[in-house]
This record gives sequence, structure tokens and C-alpha cells, in this order.
Amino acid sequence: MFCYQCEQTDRSDNLLLGCHSVKGNCGKDDRTATLQDVLIVICEAIGQYAVLLREKGVVDPTWAHRASYWVFTTLTNVNFNATVFQRMIADAIVLRDELKARYEAACTEAGETPVVPEGAAQFVPDPGMAGLLKQAPLVRVDANIDVLGADVVGVRNLNLYGLKGLCAYAHHAHALGHRTDETDAGIEKALAFLGDPPTDLDSLLGHALELGSLNLKVMEMLDAANTGVYGTPVPTQVRVTPVEGKAILVSGHDLGDLAAILEATKDTGITVWTHGEMLPAHGYPGLNKYEHLAGNYGSAWQNQHAEFAAFPGPIVMTSNCLIEPQPSYRSRIFTMGPVGWPGVRHLEHKDLGLLVKAAQALPGFATTDPERSITVGFGHDSVLANADAIVEAVKAGDISRFLVIGGCDGAKPGRNYYTEIAEKSGDDTILLTMGCNKFRINGHDYGTVAGLPRLLDIGQCNDSFTAVKIALALADAFDCGVNDLPLSMFVSWFEQKAAAVLLTLLALDIKNIRLGPTLPAFLTPAVVDVLVDKFALKPLGDPTEDLANAMAGA
Repeated sequence: MFCYQCEQTDRSDNLLLGCHSVKGNCGKDDRTATLQDVLIVICEAIGQYAVLLREKGVVDPTWAHRASYWVFTTLTNVNFNATVFQRMIADAIVLRDELKARYEAACTEAGETPVVPEGAAQFVPDPGMAGLLKQAPLVRVDANIDVLGADVVGVRNLNLYGLKGLCAYAHHAHALGHRTDETDAGIEKALAFLGDPPTDLDSLLGHALELGSLNLKVMEMLDAANTGVYGTPVPTQVRVTPVEGKAILVSGHDLGDLAAILEATKDTGITVWTHGEMLPAHGYPGLNKYEHLAGNYGSAWQNQHAEFAAFPGPIVMTSNCLIEPQPSYRSRIFTMGPVGWPGVRHLEHKDLGLLVKAAQALPGFATTDPERSITVGFGHDSVLANADAIVEAVKAGDISRFLVIGGCDGAKPGRNYYTEIAEKSGDDTILLTMGCNKFRINGHDYGTVAGLPRLLDIGQCNDSFTAVKIALALADAFDCGVNDLPLSMFVSWFEQKAAAVLLTLLALDIKNIRLGPTLPAFLTPAVVDVLVDKFALKPLGDPTEDLANAMAGA
């Protein structure tokens, strides 16, 4: 196998950064890694034929919907079940062949000669596992690196990983019944691009920025889906200490899965608790209306081994961020949606009775602890409702700067950097946080400034659109560009959703983003130099110096 799509990647060999043994640091084995690579190639071929069919006026929204789901399953810490990937590959091949046949039929009807796509459309996967493993070098993310070089392959993969994150966001919206033809077409086009990509850096970098622009539209679609179904988030206090009784823990990102669990457990006496990226769900009126949505338990995904072991009820993983379940809780963890682990029970909305029975059979919390809480729900509507006051406070000098401190959390040393930035920030700054990186800073009371809490939790990593919308609205209010605002970004990355968000920020030409704690392994030093030169992208340094420079606008 070879994989370097996330921060967990093996960096012990400076000449070959990446996990390239029989098992990756995330727990993915070479068999599953190969199947994921094959699934991506088949999805790229689906994109190639979908684009050709669009040129013939043949459009079907299910193509982008299904491809997005399949691509989502290949993200870091989502699905580790080789058997599931074999089924998905078989289904994807059926769809690819169907699109090919429809395209050729449309050409025949029009009296035209069909175009024969190159690249992914020409790949014929071996029907057996042994054969697929032999084909692995043809489909691995480092394919042709000896010819193309690490820079070209790295930027090719920047496109791939950005698309993976984009497809994850699209799936979250699709799951709530929201889609647009523009984003469907964009996903198909992006898959087709990767099916037969160019080999020059300029074209690849240009397309990466196009993906960033597309991802902004996808995140806007997801924002409309979340707020359209569950209402506009409002500032909400969330309990973080136990309440006596039976309990279920829900982690991940998928609000639709959480809603289904809440409905299934209504009037059962079972309390439902969020974990990790599900914390912002409490700010949505359509979810917070359930009185048994009791609070948040635990912190970010990388702490789940200890936190899941200590939780006295069943646990449900609804999207990404799954780590290999430990024996202490393996029998009481469930997966939903794209998530999977061999031997772990997978739930659909229709069979949540099994989850209810598991909760009733387990002990639950034995006591009610003294109440403590944190506040979430500062979506763009809530923040921008105070736009006039914020603008006046900036003009009066009461607010000196906005610091965006957010993104993915992780176990790698160096992430206390973000805690230090928050703790060392002045009392006249406003801190905007999102993603599970929030757990690095949300346990502290930062007080208020200009009548607002200094720490504003704007949501999941999925809610990056909120940060963008706030920034663009403030730029309009001040009649300036985003880079002229008193705004600095300290972004933590871990996996492919973060890659998609980074591309969106770059596509908006936002400068001076501080990214870390380490830079992605697929970004070679030469590519990093390009991003530093073009966008003033900044690797993390000393937090005190970085904060001083950011406060000075650098």
C-alpha cells in the first residue's frame, strides 16, 4: 500500500513520506487501501462518462449522489471493511458500465462516433482480490511518480484529497435531501478531470483552486440543508457533566443520523449525548427540541479510546473519525452511513430498535454530577445580527482583531499551539472556532468584549462556510477586501475535509493562513514554496511570535 492523505502518515523515511507497509498508521491494511484506490478509479470513470452524457443532454442527479458517497468512504478513519469495499466496487462498475452504454447509445442515435475516454475509463479491475493487489501500482496515489516526479503527483493528490473532502460535505447535504445541479455537475467534472489529469503543475494548481470554489458552493448547499431541516443555530448552553440514567453517545457529523436516533429514543427514558464534531448539533432548534438530548460527553475524536471505554452505554459513529474499536467497548459500538469496521454492527434508520435495546441493557450513568456547560450555536446569522455593533466596536478600538482558531484536531504533538494562541490573545480579540479543534480552547472562560462572548463556536468543520460568510460580510461592512480585515487564521488540518476547506480559502485569495501543526506530506517543498509565494501560506512557528505577527497584520 501507499497512502499519505492525512496527518497520521508515516514520516520516518524522508525519501518516501507516507504509509507504505502492510498497515497504515490509521489501521487501514493494504487490502483495504487497494480496494479504496480501485473504487476511486471507477468513480473517476463514472465522472468521465457523466460529463460526456451531459454534453448529450442526459443528466441524472443520482450519479453524483452515489459517487460522492463512495468517495466519502475512502476518507481517513471512515471505513475499514474490505468486504464492504468489494460490494461498493461491484456496484460502481455496474453504474460505470451503464453510463458507458447510455453514452454510446446516445451517440449512435445522433449518428456520431463516441469519444473513447483515456485514463480511468480504460482501467479493468481484476475480478479477484489477488489480481487486484497485483494491479495496485496502477491505481495507487503515487502511480507514475518515477516519471512525473513528486511535485506533480503531490498536486494531483491535492486535487484528489480536496475532492474527497468536497464529496463528504456533499454527501451530508444529499442525506438531508439537498442538492443542486451545479454541484452535481461540478463533482462529475472533477472526477473526470482526475480520471485523465494533465501533468503540468500550473494546470493542476489551477484546477485545485476551481475545486476550492466548487467546495464553497457545496458548503453553502450543506448550510442550507442543515438550517433548512433543523433551523438556524442559536447560542445554546450545552451540559458537559453526566445525568443519571440510561444513555447513548453519538459521534461524527451527520445531523440526520442524530435526528433519527433522537426520534427512536423519544419517550424511552434514554438520554442522548453528543461527542466530538456532533457538539454543535445542540444549537439547532430542530434537534435541541428533544428534551432527552442531554449534553455533550468527551472531546475530540483522537480521545475516543479512553472516552468510549468510560461511557456507560452504546456508542454510534455516524461519519468519519473512527479509530479501531477496543475490546472494552467493541461489543457496544455501532456504525451508520459511510462508516464501517469489520465485525462492528452497522445500523440503518429503520433498525434503531437494536440500539434502544442495547441502551436499556447497559447501566447508564450512575449519578448526576454538578452541572457545567459550554456555549455553542454562533452561526453566521447569530453573529451577523450583531454586525453593526461589531463594526462600531472595531472602529472604536474595542475589538482589535478576529482570530479564527479551528479545524481538525489530532494526536500529533504540537497541537497545544492552538491553545497557546487562544490563551495569549488579548482581551480585545474575538476568537472564532470550528471543527473538533475547538476542544483545545473551549474549556476556558475568555470573558466578553463589546457585549459578545470572546469565544464564538461557529460549528463543525462542515460549518466553515459560516466563517467565510462572516468574513465576507465584514469586508462588505468595512468596504474592503477580506485580506484588509483585522482577521487572522490559525488552521489545523488532519484529513481531506480540511484539504477542501484550505482550497476554498485559497480560491478566495485569503492570505497569511497559518497551517499546521505539520504540513501535508503530499505537499512537497517546491509546492509549499509556490503556495507561500502566491498566498503567503505560513507553516506554524513559535505561538508567541506568530500571534504578535498576526496582530500586526502579517
